[in-house]
Amino acid sequence: MDAHKLAYMALPKAGCSSVKEALARLDPAVTVPPDDKITKLTWHEIYPTIRFRPHRFEQFTDYWRFCVVRDPVKRLLSCYTNRVLQFRDVWNSRKIREGRDWLPDLSRDPDPDEFFCNLEAYRLASSSIKHHSVGAWLFVGKNLDLYHRVYKTEELGDLAWDLSLLTRQDVEMPRGNKSEQKLTLDDLKPATIDVIRPFLEQEYEFLNRFYKNPLGPRIHDACVTPLRGVS
Repeated sequence: MDAHKLAYMALPKAGCSSVKEALARLDPAVTVPPDDKITKLTWHEIYPTIRFRPHRFEQFTDYWRFCVVRDPVKRLLSCYTNRVLQFRDVWNSRKIREGRDWLPDLSRDPDPDEFFCNLEAYRLASSSIKHHSVGAWLFVGKNLDLYHRVYKTEELGDLAWDLSLLTRQDVEMPRGNKSEQKLTLDDLKPATIDVIRPFLEQEYEFLNRFYKNPLGPRIHDACVTPLRGVS
């Protein structure tokens, strides 16, 4: 945001709808539509989420730079509750609907275990699933020291306060795009957890200053279905 010299890198499934709405209401360059015209996509159309590129970020050295991160387990599980159940991204996948030779037989209404056991295949089948479930560093960069502040999603109230100080305006942090259903690790089978364990361990290593890894040792066989033609 040029007017207030704020630079925000959005991470999908980490409060980005809420932060974008708050910024849009502060940004004099944005015309906020009437309430009856606002949709789930409004704030993302105003501020599209893009992947981190060092050369782009360099132009904001004199801006107040921040991002928001989320506990990796909660972020990944919300991909299922929000994108699969609520927005039906899998059901709308043309690749699954039409069938592709290289895809396994994927359900369009997977239960949590089926979805996470075949997460890589679902990522290939749906660009939205991939966008909302890949590693955080792809969106915020590998060096978090580039930011003046990295907020956890639990600290959105602190972010609202800081934005108020920086812009000299009252800032409220809305709660946008909240999942309608809840899911925890306890809801998944042990074998399912072992499938997503490598990804989660990488995420916790990246965010080790902010979140502790809750995963125990791997003791179960994986349940993943291999892609066709791939051993």
